[in-house]
Amino acid sequence: MVVKIENSWKNALKESLDSSAFKELSKFVRDEYLSAIVYPPPKLIFNAFDLCPFRDVKVVVLGQDPYHGPSQAHGLCFSVPDKVSIPPSLQNIYKEIQTDLGLYVPKAGNLENWARQGVLLLNATLTVRAGVAGSHQGKGWERFTDEVIEELSNERENLVFLLWGRYAQDKGSVIDTDKHLVLSAAHPSPFSAHNGFFGCKHFSKTNDYLRERGLTPISWT
Repeated sequence: MVVKIENSWKNALKESLDSSAFKELSKFVRDEYLSAIVYPPPKLIFNAFDLCPFRDVKVVVLGQDPYHGPSQAHGLCFSVPDKVSIPPSLQNIYKEIQTDLGLYVPKAGNLENWARQGVLLLNATLTVRAGVAGSHQGKGWERFTDEVIEELSNERENLVFLLWGRYAQDKGSVIDTDKHLVLSAAHPSPFSAHNGFFGCKHFSKTNDYLRERGLTPISWT
């Protein structure tokens, strides 16, 4: 797999990208694309990085796995391309934004606008077989994305990390809370959103934190 990723990330992650572990992961991913239907399209595997350069990151949202249905995954966690039905978790994210900030609920689920403002929409695993949730877990992506989080924590300051659900919270355990704001809540899935995601006010808290540090807040719609 030829890694085509935005240059600032290529520099920040050079050690990781050059590692034997990443070479093994690349071989696995390449073989999967040759032998099965895999999402997202190859050119969008690193879409989250390409839309949000390393030095532009203000907020990190941690997801787990790409969507495994047709036309859904495009390299941004929780996001779907235009004209694709909004998934239930994203519907709940929009509901919380509406309650928290009094903003209208978007009619589309494409979050590229967030990414371009500095929101890194990072899944722990960046690829998946069609129709098989979690099929590329444990193959090396998690190690790579752990290194992404560590690099951001170590080299940047005043970032906001949004950790929704136990999986994201465990993955975010390496974040330096003296340098960054970490906000945790239940996952926005319909199965858990009522257990603490609704009412968490993470979107207003994020913008308050950014404003206090002289940074432009995120337009969440």
